[in-house]
Amino acid sequence: MSPALRPGSVRVRVLVISMKTATERRRTFVHAAPEDDRWAFFDAHTSLHPDLIYDADDIRRTHGRALTAGELGCYSSHFAIWTDLAAQDDVDAVIVLEDDVIADWIFLEKLAQSDLSGIDYLRLYQKRPTRFRVLRQGFIERTKSLVRQYGFAFGTQGYYISKTGAAAMIEATRHVTAPIDDIMDRSWQHGIATHCIFPFPLIERSVPSDIGAERFANDRRAAGSLRYRLNRQANKLRYYVGLAKFVAGK
Repeated sequence: MSPALRPGSVRVRVLVISMKTATERRRTFVHAAPEDDRWAFFDAHTSLHPDLIYDADDIRRTHGRALTAGELGCYSSHFAIWTDLAAQDDVDAVIVLEDDVIADWIFLEKLAQSDLSGIDYLRLYQKRPTRFRVLRQGFIERTKSLVRQYGFAFGTQGYYISKTGAAAMIEATRHVTAPIDDIMDRSWQHGIATHCIFPFPLIERSVPSDIGAERFANDRRAAGSLRYRLNRQANKLRYYVGLAKFVAGK
């Protein structure tokens, strides 16, 4: 899936986020991927992107804990891809994958060649069920459906994003207040509807996370504090108010 697929088509790139040192994960991904120029590795960031604003004390007040180094690297990697997309004239959209997935490349090829007008952010996978509404059956293929999601599905294993979607995400995520997948699910905040394909055209392999599991222990410790519980209730209220306004407006 090179930047120019065919005359008149939307120009789509496929980027696979991967640590430069993750030789085994890269080898496994390459073994299952097409042997051509339809995709490329994107070296994952290991430190905060220079255009991001991060205050550990501030995020403790809003999220209950500071983000781990792995979470900041993940956040910065996605932010960098959006920034590059927004600045490029020869690419209209990007399909972003992580290196721990197994993808249906035939479907991704069809996706990249399809008219996705009106869809600026399309999930290809999600971590957990959430509220949704079926918009179209037989989407690209007879067995696929396009759904509209509401709420937190989590995960950044794979998604399609247009220039418009990237610009909105950049503005909504420049100030780091939570992990990147948390922010990406907040349609009521960045104004971009979250769409998803079902069944998913990719799956996540059972491998240890590059971000690290210690963040979950931190989440449990943070959940025990009074300040965190109060902030959580306040955020829930903002969520329901913002979501109601967003759904009513769409």
